Amino acid sequence: MTHSLSVIILAAGKGTRMKSSKPKVLQTLAAKPLLTHVLDTCAQLETDKTIVVYGFGGNQVQAAMTDYALTWVEQTEQLGTGHAVKVTLDELPQDGESLILYGDVPLVSETTLTQLVTANTSGMSMLTLTVDNPFGLGRIKRDDANNIVAIVEQKDANEAEQAINEINSGIYCVDNALLHKYLPKLSNDNAQGEYYLTDIVKMAVADGIKIAAIEPEDEFEIEGVNNRQQLANLERRWQAKLVEDLQVQGVQFADPARVDIRGQVEAGQDVFVDTNVVFQGHCQIGNNVTIESGCIIKDSVIGDNTHLKPYCVLDEAKLGNQVTVGPFAHLRPKTELANNSKIGNFVETKKSQIGEGSKVNHLSYIGDAQVGKQVNIGAGTITCNYDGVNKSQTTIGDEAFIGSNSSLVAPVTIGKTATVGAGSVITKDVDDHALGVARGKQVQKDNYKRPTKNK
Repeated sequence: MTHSLSVIILAAGKGTRMKSSKPKVLQTLAAKPLLTHVLDTCAQLETDKTIVVYGFGGNQVQAAMTDYALTWVEQTEQLGTGHAVKVTLDELPQDGESLILYGDVPLVSETTLTQLVTANTSGMSMLTLTVDNPFGLGRIKRDDANNIVAIVEQKDANEAEQAINEINSGIYCVDNALLHKYLPKLSNDNAQGEYYLTDIVKMAVADGIKIAAIEPEDEFEIEGVNNRQQLANLERRWQAKLVEDLQVQGVQFADPARVDIRGQVEAGQDVFVDTNVVFQGHCQIGNNVTIESGCIIKDSVIGDNTHLKPYCVLDEAKLGNQVTVGPFAHLRPKTELANNSKIGNFVETKKSQIGEGSKVNHLSYIGDAQVGKQVNIGAGTITCNYDGVNKSQTTIGDEAFIGSNSSLVAPVTIGKTATVGAGSVITKDVDDHALGVARGKQVQKDNYKRPTKNK
């Protein structure tokens, strides 16, 4: 048997029960479309071709998946799972084997799919699951030698068959030659008038093919999504799994149920994550990091012994070791904080490098700036980096002191150990070791009468 592997993903359903203008496979779980979860898992396998069967909202689905090399096949009529696979035959290679997956079953793992492919030594393997309550699901019927002989639907099952706890997931690995042989023979002579994919199991058994079966490690791997409630339940189960994996690595969560991971988190040991923290994209966290309540961290790197106080937002930021941030700080893209630096209350930074030991403590905006070591930036300081057309750079040398409520109008350079007087609007460079002051002259009018309201 050739090692060529194709993937067929059924993604044509409308998802009427979602009550949405979006196709079901574009509904999001962990901030990612359901179909994207499946495609990202398949990308970890060595596949030769991925065929996606689309239907309702096909233009939306295709537009959302342009990052993937896919073969698209339209199912113009919804005539069952067997029909959905059948419409791929013109695109499906004659040799090799295919995984049959579903765009609304997002969490089947790469490990499970690899095992399923490995198990297919005779022409067909399938993913099954033993559950406590199989009501409503297709049962896997086996003979005395434990060979699969049939899939029996709930409505057709007798009392003995209803007692079976092994159920069908609908996920298969099948030799392409068998798909080309069996799918044209499918019949819709049933109460629903649909072509059932499960009928290929019956055909394989009739041909004497021994069907292999494996079970996934986690039950949620075969769970599909049909409505908002199921989507929310699956979200929580997936989040619990992601949190559990981080706990194994040494991360402590104040409440594992009150954290969301919408991407990938790599973390060291003795990390503490408080409640209502959200991770997005790819986040890297060092050792002994404390992240307090309400922080949102996206595509950021956080060094060892760093402390994020409550309600900080990090977006593509890079933090060194022993950094303190917040509370209520906003670190925008291309912010870099060196070791032992500090960003305080209600401070916003953007495209700036803050040097080792430097502090921006209160109510300040630092954008397009290069800040040296051991710099103190007073409360209310802003770098005026935008003239309405262009962004310009502010450079602040080592050990400079910027007084409170100062405006540094870029492009401008503040020298090493220079001082800017509080309340200054600095439009010219300040030399090393110098004091720069730019204020209007204070005027006093004695016996000043305040204005009064007109009667």
